[in-house]
Amino acid sequence: MPESDPVSTFKGSPLMRQVRQTMRVMHVAKRTEEAYISWIARYLIFHRDRRGGWTHPTLLGSDGINEFLTYLAVERRVAASTQNQALSALLFLYSKTLKSEIQIDAIRAKRPSKLPVVLSPSEVAKILSYVQPKPKHLMCSLMYGGGLRVMEACRLRVKDIEFDRKQIIVREGKGEKDRAVPLPQRLITPLKHQIELISKLHQQDLLVGAGWVWMPYALAIKWPNAGRELGWQYLFPASNLSYDSHPRESQEGIPDQHVVDGDRTQLRRHHVNENSVQAAVKAAVLRAGIHKKITCHTFRHSFATHLLESGKDIRTIQTLLGHADVSTTMIYTHVSRLGASGVESPLDRL
Repeated sequence: MPESDPVSTFKGSPLMRQVRQTMRVMHVAKRTEEAYISWIARYLIFHRDRRGGWTHPTLLGSDGINEFLTYLAVERRVAASTQNQALSALLFLYSKTLKSEIQIDAIRAKRPSKLPVVLSPSEVAKILSYVQPKPKHLMCSLMYGGGLRVMEACRLRVKDIEFDRKQIIVREGKGEKDRAVPLPQRLITPLKHQIELISKLHQQDLLVGAGWVWMPYALAIKWPNAGRELGWQYLFPASNLSYDSHPRESQEGIPDQHVVDGDRTQLRRHHVNENSVQAAVKAAVLRAGIHKKITCHTFRHSFATHLLESGKDIRTIQTLLGHADVSTTMIYTHVSRLGASGVESPLDRL
Protein backbone atom coordinates (compact mmCIF):
# COMPACT_ATOMS: atom_id res chain seq x y z
CA MET A 1 0.00 0.00 0.00
CA PRO A 2 1.45 3.41 -0.95
CA GLU A 3 2.93 5.41 1.90
CA SER A 4 2.23 8.78 0.23
CA ASP A 5 -0.76 10.81 1.32
CA PRO A 6 -3.76 8.79 0.13
CA VAL A 7 -6.20 11.66 0.59
CA SER A 8 -4.73 13.56 -2.37
CA THR A 9 -5.74 10.70 -4.66
CA PHE A 10 -9.40 11.23 -3.79
CA LYS A 11 -9.38 14.97 -3.15
CA GLY A 12 -12.56 16.48 -4.45
CA SER A 13 -14.13 13.14 -5.39
CA PRO A 14 -17.93 12.94 -5.01
CA LEU A 15 -17.63 10.15 -2.42
CA MET A 16 -15.23 12.09 -0.20
CA ARG A 17 -17.33 15.23 -0.49
CA GLN A 18 -20.36 13.20 0.58
CA VAL A 19 -18.47 11.78 3.59
CA ARG A 20 -17.21 15.22 4.62
CA GLN A 21 -20.65 16.77 4.29
CA THR A 22 -22.12 14.06 6.53
CA MET A 23 -19.43 14.73 9.13
CA ARG A 24 -20.05 18.47 9.06
CA VAL A 25 -23.77 17.95 9.65
CA MET A 26 -22.96 15.64 12.60
CA HIS A 27 -20.37 18.10 14.02
CA VAL A 28 -17.57 15.56 13.88
CA ALA A 29 -14.29 17.00 15.18
CA LYS A 30 -11.88 18.21 12.52
CA ARG A 31 -9.12 15.79 13.52
CA THR A 32 -11.56 12.89 13.51
CA GLU A 33 -12.74 13.97 10.07
CA GLU A 34 -9.21 14.00 8.67
CA ALA A 35 -8.38 10.63 10.22
CA TYR A 36 -11.55 9.01 8.86
CA ILE A 37 -11.04 10.45 5.37
CA SER A 38 -7.47 9.12 5.35
CA TRP A 39 -8.55 5.61 6.38
CA ILE A 40 -11.34 5.50 3.82
CA ALA A 41 -8.85 6.51 1.14
CA ARG A 42 -6.39 3.81 2.27
CA TYR A 43 -9.21 1.29 2.23
CA LEU A 44 -10.09 2.10 -1.38
CA ILE A 45 -6.43 2.14 -2.46
CA PHE A 46 -5.91 -1.26 -0.80
CA HIS A 47 -8.67 -2.83 -2.86
CA ARG A 48 -7.56 -1.03 -6.01
CA ASP A 49 -4.12 -2.63 -5.66
CA ARG A 50 -5.59 -6.06 -4.89
CA ARG A 51 -8.28 -6.02 -7.59
CA GLY A 52 -6.44 -4.05 -10.26
CA GLY A 53 -8.99 -1.24 -10.47
CA TRP A 54 -11.29 1.06 -8.54
CA THR A 55 -14.29 -0.51 -6.81
CA HIS A 56 -17.12 1.41 -5.18
CA PRO A 57 -17.35 0.61 -1.43
CA THR A 58 -20.96 -0.59 -1.79
CA LEU A 59 -19.63 -3.41 -3.99
CA LEU A 60 -16.95 -4.33 -1.45
CA GLY A 61 -19.33 -4.71 1.48
CA SER A 62 -18.52 -6.70 4.61
CA ASP A 63 -15.98 -8.94 2.86
CA GLY A 64 -13.97 -5.93 1.77
CA ILE A 65 -13.89 -4.48 5.28
CA ASN A 66 -12.92 -7.78 6.90
CA GLU A 67 -10.15 -8.33 4.35
CA PHE A 68 -8.73 -4.84 4.97
CA LEU A 69 -8.88 -5.07 8.78
CA THR A 70 -7.27 -8.52 8.74
CA TYR A 71 -4.52 -7.16 6.50
CA LEU A 72 -3.84 -4.37 9.00
CA ALA A 73 -3.62 -6.81 11.93
CA VAL A 74 -1.72 -9.68 10.26
CA GLU A 75 0.50 -8.11 7.59
CA ARG A 76 0.96 -4.56 8.84
CA ARG A 77 0.85 -5.56 12.53
CA VAL A 78 -0.71 -2.26 13.52
CA ALA A 79 -1.62 -1.41 17.09
CA ALA A 80 -5.12 -2.25 18.26
CA SER A 81 -5.97 1.45 18.55
CA THR A 82 -4.92 1.98 14.93
CA GLN A 83 -7.08 -0.89 13.70
CA ASN A 84 -10.00 0.35 15.78
CA GLN A 85 -9.70 3.81 14.26
CA ALA A 86 -9.75 2.28 10.77
CA LEU A 87 -12.82 0.26 11.73
CA SER A 88 -14.59 3.35 13.08
CA ALA A 89 -13.88 5.20 9.83
CA LEU A 90 -15.31 2.38 7.72
CA LEU A 91 -18.34 2.01 9.98
CA PHE A 92 -19.01 5.72 9.50
CA LEU A 93 -18.65 5.36 5.72
CA TYR A 94 -21.10 2.48 5.45
CA SER A 95 -23.62 3.20 8.21
CA LYS A 96 -23.77 7.01 8.22
CA THR A 97 -22.90 7.96 4.64
CA LEU A 98 -23.89 5.00 2.45
CA LYS A 99 -26.62 3.70 4.78
CA SER A 100 -25.44 0.11 4.28
CA GLU A 101 -25.47 -2.75 6.79
CA ILE A 102 -22.20 -4.63 7.31
CA GLN A 103 -20.91 -7.46 9.47
CA ILE A 104 -17.43 -7.45 11.00
CA ASP A 105 -15.63 -10.78 11.24
CA ALA A 106 -11.99 -9.81 10.92
CA ILE A 107 -8.89 -10.78 12.89
CA ARG A 108 -8.48 -8.08 15.53
CA ALA A 109 -5.21 -6.69 16.78
CA LYS A 110 -4.57 -7.37 20.46
CA ARG A 111 -4.86 -4.31 22.67
CA PRO A 112 -1.94 -4.09 25.13
CA SER A 113 -2.53 -3.03 28.70
CA LYS A 114 -0.44 0.09 29.29
CA LEU A 115 -0.25 2.41 32.26
CA PRO A 116 -0.07 6.17 31.71
CA VAL A 117 3.16 8.02 32.42
CA VAL A 118 2.78 10.03 35.64
CA LEU A 119 5.14 12.60 37.10
CA SER A 120 5.83 13.23 40.76
CA PRO A 121 4.99 16.73 42.07
CA SER A 122 8.70 17.59 42.14
CA GLU A 123 9.10 16.46 38.53
CA VAL A 124 6.13 18.59 37.48
CA ALA A 125 7.61 21.62 39.21
CA LYS A 126 11.01 21.02 37.62
CA ILE A 127 9.61 20.71 34.10
CA LEU A 128 7.36 23.76 34.50
CA SER A 129 10.35 25.82 35.61
CA TYR A 130 11.97 25.21 32.22
CA VAL A 131 8.91 25.82 29.99
CA GLN A 132 9.37 28.98 27.91
CA PRO A 133 8.04 31.48 26.93
CA LYS A 134 5.66 32.64 29.65
CA PRO A 135 2.38 31.96 27.77
CA LYS A 136 3.48 28.35 27.19
CA HIS A 137 4.42 28.08 30.88
CA LEU A 138 0.95 29.33 31.81
CA MET A 139 -0.70 26.84 29.45
CA CYS A 140 1.23 23.91 30.93
CA SER A 141 0.38 25.11 34.43
CA LEU A 142 -3.30 25.07 33.46
CA MET A 143 -3.00 21.58 31.99
CA TYR A 144 -1.60 20.30 35.26
CA GLY A 145 -3.66 22.52 37.56
CA GLY A 146 -6.98 21.79 35.87
CA GLY A 147 -6.46 18.52 34.03
CA LEU A 148 -6.86 20.13 30.61
CA ARG A 149 -6.00 18.49 27.30
CA VAL A 150 -3.60 20.49 25.15
CA MET A 151 -6.29 21.52 22.65
CA GLU A 152 -8.62 22.50 25.49
CA ALA A 153 -5.92 24.85 26.78
CA CYS A 154 -5.32 26.25 23.28
CA ARG A 155 -9.02 26.94 22.75
CA LEU A 156 -9.67 28.73 26.04
CA ARG A 157 -11.29 32.11 25.59
CA VAL A 158 -11.15 35.13 27.90
CA LYS A 159 -14.76 34.59 29.05
CA ASP A 160 -14.00 31.01 30.13
CA ILE A 161 -11.93 32.18 33.10
CA GLU A 162 -14.25 32.83 36.05
CA PHE A 163 -12.17 34.49 38.76
CA ASP A 164 -15.03 35.06 41.23
CA ARG A 165 -16.14 31.41 41.10
CA LYS A 166 -12.52 30.22 40.94
CA GLN A 167 -13.21 27.92 38.04
CA ILE A 168 -12.44 27.47 34.35
CA ILE A 169 -15.14 26.45 31.89
CA VAL A 170 -13.84 24.02 29.31
CA ARG A 171 -16.01 24.37 26.21
CA GLU A 172 -16.55 21.63 23.65
CA GLY A 173 -14.10 19.15 25.15
CA LYS A 174 -13.82 15.62 23.87
CA GLY A 175 -17.26 14.46 22.77
CA GLU A 176 -18.36 18.12 22.57
CA LYS A 177 -18.96 18.19 26.33
CA ASP A 178 -18.54 21.25 28.55
CA ARG A 179 -17.19 20.94 32.07
CA ALA A 180 -15.90 23.09 34.92
CA VAL A 181 -12.44 22.60 36.42
CA PRO A 182 -10.76 24.36 39.36
CA LEU A 183 -8.89 27.60 38.78
CA PRO A 184 -5.54 27.29 40.62
CA GLN A 185 -5.14 30.13 43.11
CA ARG A 186 -1.51 30.73 42.14
CA LEU A 187 -2.50 31.27 38.48
CA ILE A 188 -4.99 34.08 39.14
CA THR A 189 -2.40 36.87 38.87
CA PRO A 190 -0.66 35.43 35.75
CA LEU A 191 -4.05 34.92 34.08
CA LYS A 192 -5.16 38.48 34.79
CA HIS A 193 -1.87 39.70 33.33
CA GLN A 194 -2.41 37.52 30.26
CA ILE A 195 -5.89 38.96 29.77
CA GLU A 196 -4.44 42.48 29.98
CA LEU A 197 -2.00 41.58 27.21
CA ILE A 198 -4.81 40.10 25.12
CA SER A 199 -6.87 43.25 25.63
CA LYS A 200 -4.03 45.44 24.31
CA LEU A 201 -3.41 43.09 21.39
CA HIS A 202 -7.12 43.09 20.59
CA GLN A 203 -7.21 46.88 20.52
CA GLN A 204 -4.31 46.87 18.07
CA ASP A 205 -6.14 44.35 15.88
CA LEU A 206 -9.27 46.50 15.87
CA LEU A 207 -7.28 49.50 14.66
CA VAL A 208 -6.17 47.61 11.54
CA GLY A 209 -9.65 46.31 10.74
CA ALA A 210 -9.16 42.93 12.38
CA GLY A 211 -10.24 41.79 15.84
CA TRP A 212 -12.50 39.01 14.63
CA VAL A 213 -12.32 35.52 16.09
CA TRP A 214 -13.88 32.29 14.87
CA MET A 215 -17.30 31.62 16.42
CA PRO A 216 -18.65 28.10 16.95
CA TYR A 217 -21.83 26.75 15.40
CA ALA A 218 -24.41 29.40 14.43
CA LEU A 219 -23.26 32.04 16.91
CA ALA A 220 -21.72 34.09 14.09
CA ILE A 221 -25.26 34.42 12.70
CA LYS A 222 -27.04 34.86 16.02
CA TRP A 223 -24.55 37.43 17.36
CA PRO A 224 -22.84 38.90 14.26
CA ASN A 225 -20.67 41.35 16.24
CA ALA A 226 -19.71 39.05 19.11
CA GLY A 227 -16.65 37.87 17.19
CA ARG A 228 -14.96 41.21 17.91
CA GLU A 229 -15.71 41.27 21.64
CA LEU A 230 -12.86 40.78 24.09
CA GLY A 231 -14.62 37.97 25.94
CA TRP A 232 -14.61 35.76 22.84
CA GLN A 233 -10.91 36.29 22.07
CA TYR A 234 -8.61 33.33 22.56
CA LEU A 235 -6.65 33.43 25.80
CA PHE A 236 -3.57 32.16 23.98
CA PRO A 237 -3.74 33.67 20.49
CA ALA A 238 -1.62 33.01 17.43
CA SER A 239 1.18 35.45 16.73
CA ASN A 240 -0.14 36.34 13.26
CA LEU A 241 -3.45 37.42 11.82
CA SER A 242 -5.13 35.28 9.16
CA TYR A 243 -7.93 35.56 6.63
CA ASP A 244 -8.70 31.87 7.07
CA SER A 245 -8.31 31.29 10.78
CA HIS A 246 -10.49 28.21 10.80
CA PRO A 247 -8.92 25.78 8.29
CA ARG A 248 -12.04 23.66 8.02
CA GLU A 249 -14.01 26.35 6.22
CA SER A 250 -12.23 26.28 2.87
CA GLN A 251 -11.16 22.65 2.93
CA GLU A 252 -12.28 20.54 -0.03
CA GLY A 253 -14.57 23.36 -1.09
CA ILE A 254 -17.06 22.37 1.62
CA PRO A 255 -17.76 25.29 3.98
CA ASP A 256 -18.58 24.85 7.60
CA GLN A 257 -22.36 24.79 7.66
CA HIS A 258 -22.55 27.86 9.90
CA VAL A 259 -20.16 30.13 7.98
CA VAL A 260 -21.77 33.46 7.17
CA ASP A 261 -21.52 34.75 3.59
CA GLY A 262 -18.36 36.80 3.30
CA ASP A 263 -17.03 35.48 6.62
CA ARG A 264 -13.74 34.43 5.02
CA THR A 265 -12.92 38.07 4.38
CA GLN A 266 -12.70 38.68 8.12
CA LEU A 267 -9.17 39.28 9.34
CA ARG A 268 -8.94 37.02 12.37
CA ARG A 269 -6.56 35.88 15.06
CA HIS A 270 -6.84 32.16 15.76
CA HIS A 271 -5.51 30.33 18.82
CA VAL A 272 -1.90 29.23 19.25
CA ASN A 273 -0.84 26.08 17.40
CA GLU A 274 -0.73 23.08 19.72
CA ASN A 275 2.48 21.83 18.07
CA SER A 276 4.36 24.81 19.47
CA VAL A 277 3.15 23.89 22.96
CA GLN A 278 4.29 20.29 22.52
CA ALA A 279 7.67 21.55 21.33
CA ALA A 280 8.01 23.79 24.39
CA VAL A 281 7.26 20.86 26.69
CA LYS A 282 9.74 18.60 24.88
CA ALA A 283 12.48 21.22 25.22
CA ALA A 284 11.68 21.67 28.93
CA VAL A 285 11.84 17.92 29.55
CA LEU A 286 15.25 17.72 27.91
CA ARG A 287 16.55 20.61 30.02
CA ALA A 288 15.08 19.07 33.16
CA GLY A 289 16.90 15.79 32.47
CA ILE A 290 13.85 13.62 33.18
CA HIS A 291 14.03 10.37 31.23
CA LYS A 292 10.36 9.55 30.71
CA LYS A 293 8.12 9.67 27.66
CA ILE A 294 6.48 12.97 28.53
CA THR A 295 3.98 14.95 26.46
CA CYS A 296 1.43 17.63 27.27
CA HIS A 297 -1.04 14.88 28.14
CA THR A 298 1.27 13.72 30.93
CA PHE A 299 0.24 16.81 32.91
CA ARG A 300 -3.38 15.63 32.73
CA HIS A 301 -2.43 12.13 33.89
CA SER A 302 -0.44 13.63 36.76
CA PHE A 303 -3.36 15.92 37.72
CA ALA A 304 -5.70 12.94 38.10
CA THR A 305 -3.19 10.77 39.95
CA HIS A 306 -2.21 13.48 42.41
CA LEU A 307 -5.87 14.23 43.16
CA LEU A 308 -6.42 10.55 43.88
CA GLU A 309 -3.41 10.46 46.16
CA SER A 310 -4.70 13.53 48.03
CA GLY A 311 -7.89 11.66 48.91
CA LYS A 312 -10.34 12.84 46.23
CA ASP A 313 -12.90 10.22 45.26
CA ILE A 314 -12.85 8.62 41.83
CA ARG A 315 -16.24 10.04 40.81
CA THR A 316 -15.11 13.60 41.42
CA ILE A 317 -11.98 13.01 39.36
CA GLN A 318 -14.12 11.48 36.60
CA THR A 319 -16.22 14.64 36.46
CA LEU A 320 -13.18 16.94 36.40
CA LEU A 321 -11.59 14.95 33.58
CA GLY A 322 -14.80 14.75 31.60
CA HIS A 323 -14.73 10.95 31.28
CA ALA A 324 -18.02 9.39 30.15
CA ASP A 325 -17.23 6.09 31.91
CA VAL A 326 -15.66 5.74 35.36
CA SER A 327 -13.73 2.70 34.13
CA THR A 328 -11.58 5.11 32.11
CA THR A 329 -10.74 7.04 35.26
CA MET A 330 -10.00 3.85 37.21
CA ILE A 331 -6.69 3.46 35.37
CA TYR A 332 -5.23 6.03 37.77
CA THR A 333 -5.75 3.72 40.72
CA HIS A 334 -3.07 1.49 39.18
CA VAL A 335 -0.44 4.21 39.06
CA SER A 336 -1.27 5.87 42.37
CA ARG A 337 0.82 5.15 45.45
CA LEU A 338 -2.33 5.40 47.58
CA GLY A 339 -5.00 4.02 45.25
CA ALA A 340 -6.58 0.60 45.02
CA SER A 341 -3.33 -1.03 44.00
CA GLY A 342 -1.08 0.98 46.30
CA VAL A 343 0.71 -1.46 48.57
CA GLU A 344 3.85 -1.34 50.66
CA SER A 345 6.70 -3.47 49.40
CA PRO A 346 7.72 -6.22 51.86
CA LEU A 347 11.34 -5.19 51.28
CA ASP A 348 10.64 -1.91 53.07
CA ARG A 349 9.68 -3.86 56.20
CA LEU A 350 13.05 -5.54 56.61
